[in-house]
Amino acid sequence: MKANEFSKSKIYDLADLIRRVAVWKFEGYSIVFTNGVFDLLHEGHIASLNEAASHGHKLIVAVNADSSVKKLKGPTRPIYNENARAQILASLLVTDAVIIFEDDTPLELIKALLPDVLVKGGDYIIEQIAGAKEVIENGGQVVLAKMIDGVSTSKTIEKIIE
Repeated sequence: MKANEFSKSKIYDLADLIRRVAVWKFEGYSIVFTNGVFDLLHEGHIASLNEAASHGHKLIVAVNADSSVKKLKGPTRPIYNENARAQILASLLVTDAVIIFEDDTPLELIKALLPDVLVKGGDYIIEQIAGAKEVIENGGQVVLAKMIDGVSTSKTIEKIIE
């Protein structure tokens, strides 16, 4: 299998990911879920993904679709389209599955998958995290990942423009 095919094999649609998660759960794996834009991958993203992966066996990364990013970040974003961002994330060893979601939040996706652990950046509080209530009610846990001060895609873009 070529490298490009390997990373694409980790990008799922919802129906296939639901089946994959069911198999993983049957096999006894704990499922970790995180999400974000991941526009220009930087050390903060890598640290967050590594931390997320450390909380279970299989890491699912949900990526905001381009339309969602424009609503969240403005008309000049994303820098990379959703397929490029998904492929970059799928190429990382810590990532077991990637899915692109269109909604403003991944709530419906989280409800469909019911991961064991939901990981979000430490700049959130649990009450603000989409799906936190559902994961906790299902016996799972919510983890706030440590952030690296001063590192963000927006700051990187500002630096490039300067």
